[in-house]
Amino acid sequence: MNISIVVPAYNEAESLPELTEWIRKVMQQHNFSYEIILVDDGSNDGTWAKIEELHQTHPAVKGIKFRRNYGKSAALNVGFAATSGEVIITMDADLQDSPDEIPELYRRVKEENLDLISGWKKKRYDPLSKTIPTKFFNAATRRMSGINNLHDFNCGLKAYRSDVIKNIEVYGEMHRYIPVLAKWAGFNKIEEQIVEHRARKYGTTKFGFSRFINGFLDLLSIFFVGKFGKRPMHFFGTMGVLSFLIGTIMALWIIGEKLYHIAAHIKLEREVTDQPLFYIALVAVILGSQLFLTGFVAELVARSSSSRNSYQIEKEI
Repeated sequence: MNISIVVPAYNEAESLPELTEWIRKVMQQHNFSYEIILVDDGSNDGTWAKIEELHQTHPAVKGIKFRRNYGKSAALNVGFAATSGEVIITMDADLQDSPDEIPELYRRVKEENLDLISGWKKKRYDPLSKTIPTKFFNAATRRMSGINNLHDFNCGLKAYRSDVIKNIEVYGEMHRYIPVLAKWAGFNKIEEQIVEHRARKYGTTKFGFSRFINGFLDLLSIFFVGKFGKRPMHFFGTMGVLSFLIGTIMALWIIGEKLYHIAAHIKLEREVTDQPLFYIALVAVILGSQLFLTGFVAELVARSSSSRNSYQIEKEI
C-alpha cells in the first residue's frame, strides 16, 4: 500500500464526509493505493456514527474509537500502530489541512529518501493569541533540538516514512514535537514543505491556553529523556557534584576565615552562624548530596528497565 492517512477527530462529525471525499478524489487522480484511519478521540457529537457510515460506503476508511478523550497524541500513536502504508500522512480533521498537498509530500519522501516532512503554514488564519505563542515555542524547540530547518513543529500535516512512526512513541502533548522524537530515535532526514492553511469551516478549535503550558513541559521532558534517558547520572551527578563543590568551597572559606582570626587573635565581628554565606554553603552541600543520590537511584532504575538496551537499529545483516 502506498499511503496511510491518519486523522485524529474530536467532535468533527460535520467535516469528516467532506474530508474523506476530498482525500478519495486526490488518491484516485494519482492512482494511489491508500487507507484512511479515522481515530475518534472520545467525541460526543456523533463522530463515531459518521465514521461507521463512511466505512460502509468507502472501504478505504477504517475507524478506531476511544472510550473517552485522551488527546491528539494518543490518537496519533494508536493510528500509527494501525497503518500499513509505505508513507504515512497525518492531517487534522477540521479541513484546515488540504489533501491536495499529499501527492507532493509522498513524492518527496520517496524520491528524496526523507524520513519526515513537516508542513509549514507560512500564511495562517489564526488569531494573534495563538500565532505569537506558537512562534515562541517553535523558536525554543529549534534551539533545544538543533532542528534548525523547521519553522512549524506543530503543523498537523506531516509525512513520514513508515519506519519512523513504528519506532517512536507519542504521548502527553508530544505530537507537537514528533520531529524531535524522530531525531532522538536516529531519523535525521527531516525537511519542511510550505503548505496551505485554510480557515476553519466547521466547529471551533479544541485547544485552550493549557496546551502552551503542557507543550512547554513536554518539550523539557523530550530534551531530558532524549539526552539523559539512558544515563541519568550524567545529569543529576554533574549538577550534584557542582553544587557540593560550591558549598564545600564556601564552607572552607568560612572555616579558613575563622581560623585566621583565631590565630591572629582578632575578634570576629559576628559568629559564623550569623553569616548568610554559612547557610548558602549548607544548602549547597545538602542539595548537591540529594542531586547525586537522585542520579544514583535514577541510574539503578534505568539499569533495571526492560528497555535499558532497546536501541533503534536501522539495518541488520
